[in-house]
Amino acid sequence: MRKPFAAVAALSCALAMSTACQAGRSASGEVDRTPLPVVAAPPYICEHIPLKAVELMTGVRDPLVRGHFDMAAAEGLGIGSCAVYQRSGERLKVLLIDLTPGGYPEEVTEHLEDGASPLPEIVPGAIGSYFKPRDSEDNDAYALLVRGKAELSIQLEIGVEGRDNAADVLALMKLIAPKLITDASAPSAKTVSTASPSPKSKDSASPKGD
Repeated sequence: MRKPFAAVAALSCALAMSTACQAGRSASGEVDRTPLPVVAAPPYICEHIPLKAVELMTGVRDPLVRGHFDMAAAEGLGIGSCAVYQRSGERLKVLLIDLTPGGYPEEVTEHLEDGASPLPEIVPGAIGSYFKPRDSEDNDAYALLVRGKAELSIQLEIGVEGRDNAADVLALMKLIAPKLITDASAPSAKTVSTASPSPKSKDSASPKGD
């Protein structure tokens, strides 16, 4: 029903031009390997995404941006997207961040079984994965976080050659997930707390922790 995340990764390589992979290089050929910030700070794009982080991981300065997030929609789960494009040439899409109230933890489990790395616990009660496709020609990388019914995905479709692209999507997820994943996404947390006197209930929830 839902297109596998890995298929999206493979498709992006076929759609992007090979010249786009050189984004982020200066005229002298130097690559900016500055790590992404560890604290989200303005200016923001789409009201929630730190521009500095986006510029570093895409190599696009002052990018074209479309989209917004409505955090009151879907009974407080939030919904929306933020697409980032190159400003010159064919204005290819380099980054897409998507928030949807239709998350499936099983999707993350599939990615992990396929070799993706698990995300650390960025938001309590969430499960996530991130990866860079093998033999990627576009330096693309992907991250997915699911908590309750909320799903937040980062699709770096054209990254900077010479950077750790997988580390970039991980770092961006750490910056934006606490802003975009709301308390409404964790009904299970209330269930666990009311059942906390039962040791059995506590144990059954613990394997998801890491």
